[in-house]
Amino acid sequence: MGDAPILRLGLIGEMDATTAGGESVLPAGRKTRALLAVLALTAPRAALRGKLAELLWSGRSEERARASLRQEIHRLLETLAPAGEVLSITRDHLSLRPGVFWADVHEIMRATPAQPASLSLLDGDLLEDLDGVDPNFDAWLTTERERLRDCARRVAEQLLEEQREPETAIPAAQRVLAIDRSHEAAWRALMRAHAARGERGMAVQAYERCCAVLADLLDAAPSVETQRLLAEIRGPGSRPTPRRTASVTIIEPQVAELAPAPARSPVREPRIGVLPPQTVSPSRGQNQLALVLASEITTALTRGRGLHIVSSRSLAHFAESTRDETAIRETFAIDYLLDGNVQHAGDRVRVTLRLLDLRAGNEVAWARRFDGQGDDLLSLQDEIASQVAAQIGPEIMAIEARRVATLPSANPSD
Repeated sequence: MGDAPILRLGLIGEMDATTAGGESVLPAGRKTRALLAVLALTAPRAALRGKLAELLWSGRSEERARASLRQEIHRLLETLAPAGEVLSITRDHLSLRPGVFWADVHEIMRATPAQPASLSLLDGDLLEDLDGVDPNFDAWLTTERERLRDCARRVAEQLLEEQREPETAIPAAQRVLAIDRSHEAAWRALMRAHAARGERGMAVQAYERCCAVLADLLDAAPSVETQRLLAEIRGPGSRPTPRRTASVTIIEPQVAELAPAPARSPVREPRIGVLPPQTVSPSRGQNQLALVLASEITTALTRGRGLHIVSSRSLAHFAESTRDETAIRETFAIDYLLDGNVQHAGDRVRVTLRLLDLRAGNEVAWARRFDGQGDDLLSLQDEIASQVAAQIGPEIMAIEARRVATLPSANPSD
């Protein structure tokens, strides 16, 4: 067999699996992919069959869960056959054989300040396409994502602390921010490095990006330490004055000798409409699923703040006719439109959604695909509604924050 791995696994972003010769051996089913991912992340330890069954089929009896696990093991063996003998199977345990596979996650975990190159592999979330496989699996995946980010962040932080020159501090700070965009210490290091190179404008831009990120991710303003650093960079005599962007008040130092900036023009809450997804090859029952899903998403969005939600029922007749985004915007004064489609294949359901920024020429601001079982539509609807509400709210707030920052100042003499 030799020393080269016969299986390569990409677990960052969407999952990928190939043989040493480049042939794809990625399992088709999400449960099968999840099983392979768990084995890869558990390696070199073996996984107990009982734990795997509980992790992937928490809603079933132990007997049924173990039967489902046996089926998935059989599917996994068939799928990975082109790669060679990869799995080690016993009555109680399951594992990937040592030395036969390579995984991007393991490369990231082996990074050190002296050899940080593999940190660049962390360019997305762990197993982005496997959310919603099972509640127990989701909880496990959240823990694994945090563990991976924490490990990578510690290495990147150590590397940044070792830098003494601006030329090396800038890429080191950027490396930390690629892992954790809300890392204020890295933003300050970036500001200091640009200022040390005489790039005051770049330092101020770094502060502004820090403001936008903290508003987007944490609904917070920069710390006093970060604000004071900006005041030092801008020069003596600067003082902090508040300004409003989206739902967050940001304290932004201003140079004293400049006149206070006029107030921004008032900005209304962004209006979002939820268009019932279009059903591919629809039947009456499938059309009903699209209507119910749109209603569930609308309800979930109303629990947030800072958004004006247009009822999906108000948009239903557009879903049945033209689905004309321009007409929808003109009729309901909508700024954002959530649209998509629903596909059925046997007992599987796929829902694809996208958020359009109608004020930016119908630009796609967010998109996501959800897969589930047709025999458990209630759980699928709840999952989609909660995830959509959690993700597009912050996305819209970030867009609005950038939009507010570019508005022309109001002229008191008008």
